[in-house]
Amino acid sequence: MQGHGYAQPVKQPPHIAWLVFLRVLFVVIGIFSIGFLTWAMMLRLAIVTRKSLDWGVFVAVLAANILSLVLLATEPGDEIHTAGGNLGITLLLGTLVAAIAYYLAADIRHFHRLHDAFTAHRSMAPAYGYPAAPSPYTATTVPSVPHTPPPMPHTPLSQPPIPAPPQRPAPARIDQVRAELDELSDYLRKQDGHHDGHHEGGR
Repeated sequence: MQGHGYAQPVKQPPHIAWLVFLRVLFVVIGIFSIGFLTWAMMLRLAIVTRKSLDWGVFVAVLAANILSLVLLATEPGDEIHTAGGNLGITLLLGTLVAAIAYYLAADIRHFHRLHDAFTAHRSMAPAYGYPAAPSPYTATTVPSVPHTPPPMPHTPLSQPPIPAPPQRPAPARIDQVRAELDELSDYLRKQDGHHDGHHEGGR
């Protein structure tokens, strides 16, 4: 059973400043050569995009430049006054304008797609389970230790409170109560004897 494998890495597109410089450079080459080097910008576009359509456009532009050069070469004088010469210069300049428009549009569209694909790849790579490679500046040699949860403290089961045994009165307290009762009994006896004697004397 085979897995899904690894995703194909997406190449980061060049910086926008470098792309603008190349576009301006090839357009200037085509203009200053009066259209004779228009095929150069189409060659670069075909190499960058690697599309069969762009290779076909390059061949067509190259053929148009060669045909224009042949028609202009048949002009007998320095000035253009024949139909062949007029056709050659028209074809040359028309090819230059069309090639510049196509070159800029295709080149901008191509690198815009590359930039979107690179951004989407960077944002979606962790979601598909491809973690980013660790940075060599942050890598360490400390072995990873598996994380184990701390043991839970043992909580004893709640038990009903044990009733305290009834306390017995101390012997000293009992003796004190007995002595108080004896004194109370003697006092009552004295009171009874006193009342009896007083009553008999009154008879």
